[in-house]
Amino acid sequence: MSTQILKNYEYHVWANKRVFTRLKELPEEILLQELSDVFPTIHAGLVHIYRVDTVWLSGMKGNSYDQIRELLVNVEEKTKGKSLKQLEAAFSELAEAYKTFLNSDVDWQAMKDFPHPTYGVLHASIEELIQHVVNHGTYHRGNITSMLRQLGHAGVSSDYVFYLYDVNK
Repeated sequence: MSTQILKNYEYHVWANKRVFTRLKELPEEILLQELSDVFPTIHAGLVHIYRVDTVWLSGMKGNSYDQIRELLVNVEEKTKGKSLKQLEAAFSELAEAYKTFLNSDVDWQAMKDFPHPTYGVLHASIEELIQHVVNHGTYHRGNITSMLRQLGHAGVSSDYVFYLYDVNK
């Protein structure tokens, strides 16, 4: 797998940790404060990132659409009503599962089919899907930062360039 894709995934983990660090500085009830935004609450935004990351890891491992739907029941149980600390632990556990997968002997360039009953068949490589996971997380971390600002709190900068500054210290 390309070094850049691995670095991109490491950035994704770093950026998620920065968001959790910022959220731990604020009163926990802010997680459930309702807003008119992309997500009704910051908690829902975090759960969405976690859910999508889980779905794509499962798909990359070769699980079927039906298996992934079953997995989402577990994701719902694992995230519903959970505290910030519990969500952070779930994210950390998932990041470890990704690292194990990324360090396996999977052919990252091989094109695979990922069928979906609504969208059709996605023909993509693992490398492309990792890039999607990173981009998706970046987009929604931005939503969470916007939500924090709406609630009167500073967000957290999780831009890729700040990751580069951090890892190149």
